[in-house]
Amino acid sequence: MGVLKKLFFTVSTLIVIGIVASFFMPQHYTVERSIIIDAETSDVYPYVVNLKQWEKWGVWFKRDPDIELSYEGPDRAIGMRLEWKSETQGDGEMEITLLEHNSKVGYSLFFPELDMGSDGVVEIEAVDEGSRVTWRDKGTVDNNPVNKFFILFIDGIIGPDFALGLENLKTVVENNA
Repeated sequence: MGVLKKLFFTVSTLIVIGIVASFFMPQHYTVERSIIIDAETSDVYPYVVNLKQWEKWGVWFKRDPDIELSYEGPDRAIGMRLEWKSETQGDGEMEITLLEHNSKVGYSLFFPELDMGSDGVVEIEAVDEGSRVTWRDKGTVDNNPVNKFFILFIDGIIGPDFALGLENLKTVVENNA
């Protein structure tokens, strides 16, 4: 019986330490990746501003060939919306919220299953080698200790998808420029 008491005390102590530690963890996160594409910004922008073009380079669309997509709102404009339903990638909603011609597309994301959202931007900047494309996503979680621990790993979870998506975008743009 003494071993069970020690085990219970140890587990309880670890849980309490985890909960207390979570109060000192950040609630905000940022995930960012960049790539250089050998093309003009005007060649890159159409693949970012038109959410229908994301199917050609977005990682999540390629992972689930049965993903259900629906589009609403004006094409290539603030208010254009994409909703998806996927058994493997989850359900989500994306809406364009900011546009700067040939340089920036801002969006809002929401995942209903997780009751979690974020805001992101894809920035396109002219550089000597062509265009630097930077994909950044920012979000905030509530005070739930599990969510706060989750954001410690979010860069490692989402970052590789951003990097692969940007590689796909580079391939699509450079092959079509």
